[in-house]
Amino acid sequence: MPRHKRCRRICGYPGYWSFAPEGTGYADTVEFTLDEYEAIRLIDYRKSTQEECAAAMGVSRATIANIYENARFKLADALINGKRLRITGGSYRIDTLPAAADIRRKGENIMRIAVTYEEGMVGQHFGRTEQFKLYDVEDGAIKSSQIIDTNGNGHGALAGFLRASEVETLICGGIGMGAREALKDVGIRLLPGVTGNADEAVQSYLAGHLAYDPDSACHHHDHASGEEHGCHGHCHGHEEGHGCHHHGHGHEEGHGCHHGHSHED
Repeated sequence: MPRHKRCRRICGYPGYWSFAPEGTGYADTVEFTLDEYEAIRLIDYRKSTQEECAAAMGVSRATIANIYENARFKLADALINGKRLRITGGSYRIDTLPAAADIRRKGENIMRIAVTYEEGMVGQHFGRTEQFKLYDVEDGAIKSSQIIDTNGNGHGALAGFLRASEVETLICGGIGMGAREALKDVGIRLLPGVTGNADEAVQSYLAGHLAYDPDSACHHHDHASGEEHGCHGHCHGHEEGHGCHHHGHGHEEGHGCHHGHSHED
């Protein structure tokens, strides 16, 4: 039986998710995982040792060595062979958000739609949504769907999580300005102010007649308070002494690294 892969802690989501050679085309795409990104960020950018990186990410020194070696090869492959580099997925965890590795990977021709989900209906409070339902669409038809738990972790963490899960469009109810900005920063199209059955909302969107309100707001969660940004832990390792900070949507400084729970590398 294959050994269960331990989720690696990361301290924030990237500010940029895709890199490509100049010009109109590229040979191929290299998929760069979030845990590989974090190893490069800590070791090459933050100048941490591999031991410090291993402590920060909650895995063994040998595991970090393998992650780092794979990451460096992928960077070299993209640079030398003119390939696009796309950051997505990986065995990682921020706070109690599910790892993108637990979510089915989508193909190149698949569109992924997320809906805030509450007992079959479109959830009305994005920042506190406890579930998303993901829909994979091909040729205008839903091919598969998946419900994932979030535990309501605030708009910054949820926006980064949706981007890492390759979501392109979000359908939801009420949503505050902070969440709107977070989604905009990670390039997710927002369709707010939707009510009713979640499956029917997606079908309406695909048919071109979804009723939504672009100005819909969720004032109850529109403040950068502890309600929106949970403070759950500390970054370990060479992180300039930063303690607990808010989840954000792209910058490296000032983002709390939250612990996952696992017991094997």
